[in-house]
Amino acid sequence: LEVSALLRRTEALGGFGTVLRKGDEQRGTILIIVAERGSHRAFLERTLRPDGAYRWGAVGPATDESQKIANFVAMRRRADPDQWVIELDIPAAERFIAETSSEG
Repeated sequence: LEVSALLRRTEALGGFGTVLRKGDEQRGTILIIVAERGSHRAFLERTLRPDGAYRWGAVGPATDESQKIANFVAMRRRADPDQWVIELDIPAAERFIAETSSEG
């Protein structure tokens, strides 16, 4: 449900989103690869905070090197095989990242 909402939001902003790996529908976490015009901008992942709230935050390398991106995604998948991996190519990616991170 949340993955579908992120994909719809991306399309509404004039971008394109795709599911790279399907995870468990009930307990899978979500790793977002955020790009702008095909160039990597950030990874976002929702994590549980000490106060019990979930929050989106930046994780992983901030690089455009495809091998480092692939290695990070593979490492996260080994740590959580239930994880969803989606890629969102969004105009004004920095704005999307800021808005998503502040929403929780």
